[in-house]
Amino acid sequence: MRKIVKAASLTALAVGMAGSMHAQQSLPLTLGELFDMAEGRNRSMAVMDLAVAEAEEAIKVAKSGRLPDVEASLAVSCIGNANIFSREWDEFQLVHLPHFGNNFALEATQVIYSGGAVTAGVNMARLRREMALLSKDEVRENVRMMLAGSYLQLYKLRNERKVYEQNIVQTRKLIEEIAAKHSQGVALKNDVTRYELQLKGYELAVTQIENSKAILNHQLSVALGLPEGTEIEVDTTMTASLSETLHEKSNELYWQNEALMSSPSIKQGQVGIEMSHEAEKLAGSERMPSVFAFAADKLEGPILTEVPTINSNLNYWYAGVGVRYSLSSLFKANKKVRQAHAATLIANEEHLLAQDNLRTAMKEAYVRFEEAFTVHDTQLKSLELAQQNYEVVNNRYLNGLALITDMLDASTQKLNAELQVVNTQINILFNYYKLRKTAGNL
Repeated sequence: MRKIVKAASLTALAVGMAGSMHAQQSLPLTLGELFDMAEGRNRSMAVMDLAVAEAEEAIKVAKSGRLPDVEASLAVSCIGNANIFSREWDEFQLVHLPHFGNNFALEATQVIYSGGAVTAGVNMARLRREMALLSKDEVRENVRMMLAGSYLQLYKLRNERKVYEQNIVQTRKLIEEIAAKHSQGVALKNDVTRYELQLKGYELAVTQIENSKAILNHQLSVALGLPEGTEIEVDTTMTASLSETLHEKSNELYWQNEALMSSPSIKQGQVGIEMSHEAEKLAGSERMPSVFAFAADKLEGPILTEVPTINSNLNYWYAGVGVRYSLSSLFKANKKVRQAHAATLIANEEHLLAQDNLRTAMKEAYVRFEEAFTVHDTQLKSLELAQQNYEVVNNRYLNGLALITDMLDASTQKLNAELQVVNTQINILFNYYKLRKTAGNL
């Protein structure tokens, strides 16, 4: 039912775009729905789909090497008269020939054995298709990480605005209380001015947050092919499952093994090694002779090889088996084989290097993921202390026992603590998705 509603919403957005390109459209989406939408709408993904389609066609081209080569030719010609000269070149005789000539040939050649070149070519094409699919997976991971980062940033900005709005309400109330004390002669006008300046700073921060949201929404709309002016509403229940996320497969060994099995870069390295082996086979096939079968049927006239010329059509056919061998391969092919073998050794080393780099990246991603929870717990405690401090300082100030600078410091500390808490909640999710992206299963 939810998917039907989403489809209807997207249809409405497409219709609305025709009426107003800049009208603000609200579209609530979960991060998973963003991922699904990117599959059919993101241009980077579309390019990779075309690359996979091209690789599939390349397989068909490579397989066509197993089919016979068939050639047909047809020619007509104008034949001039001939001159017959004596051996001493002192006499000649004009010979009249038929002036219309024709030639038709149909020839077929079938490779029987090519030293494994055709099979290696087909295998190479299949491996290129597999590499294209892995490149598509890698692009998908990058696109999803970009979407997750922008989406979570939107979530963070939403929470920050909420914090600022709460502080704006609180600051306005405090300004009223200080203004009342000023009218009673127990507070300075400067105290009111300081909080009014602080209020303006909060209001400016809200404006900047809205501008940042507009930029992020535009980036997401472009990435997802949505109409301009679409405003994506984030799922506000994401942070409710933080504790579950912490315990979900939170073992480092699990993530290391998952990365080695799922990472597109590791799989690309494996395919690269296989491609190098096939390249060795292709290079080695040049040292082998090729065996082929052939057949032809020809019709030509007149018969100029006879004297006098026979003004008739000659039709004949032939078939047989042939062997072709390049003598230059005796001193060229070995060099190509050694070069291909060196490329295989490089591919093996690059694969091992990719594994080492992945283990290092996974270690960092997992440590940062665990660290995010520690930071969150620390910031929760800091917020608790900042709130207690603010309440104490506020009561002391209202009772004339604290300076306005103490109130401003306490207010700033509380605001910073509130912002840090909402940011660390989102940071946990961001590090979780980064962990999954590094492992290759985002």
